[in-house]
Amino acid sequence: MTSRRQLLQMMGAGIVAGASSRALAQHEGHDMSRMSATPASSTVPVPAGLEPPRAQKRHAQGYLPVRTLNGWTLPYEVKNGVKEFHLVAEEIEHEFAPGSRAKCWGYNGTTPGPTIEVVEGDRVRIYVTNRLGEPTSVHWHGIDVPVGYDGVAGLNQPAIGPGETYVYEFTLKQHGTHMYHPHADEMTQMAFGMMGLFIIHPREPEAVAVDRDYAFLLHNWSMHPGTYRPDPSVMVDFDLWTFNSKVFPATEPLVMRTGERLRVRIGNLSMWNHPIHLHSNPYWVTGSDGGRWPQSQWRRETTEIVGVGQMRDIEFVATEPGDWAFHCHMAHHTMGPMGHGVPNPVGVDQSGVEAEIRRMLPGYGAMGRYGMSEHSGHVAMGLPGPENTLPMMAGEGPHGPIEMGGMFTIVKVRDDQKPGDYTDPGWYRSPKDQMARRISVDPGFGQPHRRHPYGSPTDTPAKVKQPQMDHSRHGG
Repeated sequence: MTSRRQLLQMMGAGIVAGASSRALAQHEGHDMSRMSATPASSTVPVPAGLEPPRAQKRHAQGYLPVRTLNGWTLPYEVKNGVKEFHLVAEEIEHEFAPGSRAKCWGYNGTTPGPTIEVVEGDRVRIYVTNRLGEPTSVHWHGIDVPVGYDGVAGLNQPAIGPGETYVYEFTLKQHGTHMYHPHADEMTQMAFGMMGLFIIHPREPEAVAVDRDYAFLLHNWSMHPGTYRPDPSVMVDFDLWTFNSKVFPATEPLVMRTGERLRVRIGNLSMWNHPIHLHSNPYWVTGSDGGRWPQSQWRRETTEIVGVGQMRDIEFVATEPGDWAFHCHMAHHTMGPMGHGVPNPVGVDQSGVEAEIRRMLPGYGAMGRYGMSEHSGHVAMGLPGPENTLPMMAGEGPHGPIEMGGMFTIVKVRDDQKPGDYTDPGWYRSPKDQMARRISVDPGFGQPHRRHPYGSPTDTPAKVKQPQMDHSRHGG
């Protein structure tokens, strides 16, 4: 007999509505620039004007608009059959999470810039105005365009000087998940946040339709403690890792109904590769910037490495309600600042040292004798850190500190979430008989099988017999 779980895994979604010949000036139900404020999410503070729509309608051309986490879709106008967009490269003020703001660079007031959504076969005209103090350009990453529109300054076009506006115009020959970013002083401009998503929907309805379509870009930032601008000269030692330029708990959740099919489009414009992992049931990897793959090429995963410059689409049908973690599996990518260059104090009793240092540095607090989670506790108790700098781990859940930050968010699956409703349902409450629970506070509980090849862990170091090493082959 087919179980409920198996039945839900086999469920697809309705066929996409037939395409209309009339193009809209903006996405129905997805123009957030004019939305009034609504109550903020229970876990994510959302600035006014960027609230998720309560019901997301299909576009007149038949496709389901993409929901850009913490972001928005760029409106357009249709002139003589051409869709016109306007991007503005400019310095902006950006908040990574409450407590950390910076002077960044972006497009149209945000980082990442607004998502451009179009349909295969559309002709687009994109104006780019440069309000920066240095030249820029725009490269349409992975998109088949005439070489003069490819956007590499000096190679394909003159750079767009400060105050200038250039225009790009081409017909879209493909579909898939794509990006746009500068190709002039690329390292600096991308390090400051200049990037955006470029989604091309297929002309024909997809054979396996999705009920919800989310998208975000992966990025890294070097924000030295107490500073207000990212450092573009850092190559590896980053301290902020973001989904759409936000760190948890400021990342929006991905909301869906049990039994719905969800697609997540992920692009990587950081300087590191990211193994993206979803708790709950495995997902299918279904596409890239080459478009949605033939179904015979889909593969089942729970963790997918998204390499630098790559796009990946993942899809799954939700079989169990709950709040499911969704994050990069590199542990330091789910942490915040102050994680680098700090001595390892685990196992060291710092109480006497702490008192001495506090005499000279009021407010100093030692942390980490039993692990880094102590830092969350000190922050919760009001221990001040550097100005404009986030703690290493943050985020409170219904059962206490989540102790995650950076590239982390939550997929919220509910049996009663209405179709098309993107509002945050709050925290999931598991039935008492379906949740891990405490049964003892005795560390000696039970009789677990254990091994101690170098002596009992209760022995002092002097009592533990260390293995002898043969130094005769090393000149010792």
